[in-house]
Amino acid sequence: MSRQFNMRSLILSTGTTIILPLLLLFSLFLLLRGHNEPGGGFIGGLVAAAAIALKLFADDYPSAKALLRVHPLQLVGIGLALAALSSLPSLLVGDNFFTAQWWTLPLPIFGELKLSTPLIFDIGVFLGVIGTVLTVIFTLVEAEH
Repeated sequence: MSRQFNMRSLILSTGTTIILPLLLLFSLFLLLRGHNEPGGGFIGGLVAAAAIALKLFADDYPSAKALLRVHPLQLVGIGLALAALSSLPSLLVGDNFFTAQWWTLPLPIFGELKLSTPLIFDIGVFLGVIGTVLTVIFTLVEAEH
């Protein structure tokens, strides 16, 4: 009679529960900080993908896949579309292709919100990197089963 043992580490699983939200928050910080300081969509996407990969190692494939909620290739497509669409506002106002455009939106309670095409581009890169890295990792996991 063979027994099936659970090979998951309680310490890793508990630590992941604590550190996963912090890693995802840090990836957003890197994304938003990246235009004027070191960081940006690429490194933020790598940190977010590493956080989900940590969930995969700590728990299992279904829980990591459920955390993502969409197929990673959908993130790649959305990311590429955002990055490409970030070039259009400059053409609409008569500037050169991919010239940065900035907008300030007044918010009654918070003051103002500054948006830009570089931020939209960085969000596209962020989503594209998450999708690409997790597609590779999930494909390797699926091939193992």
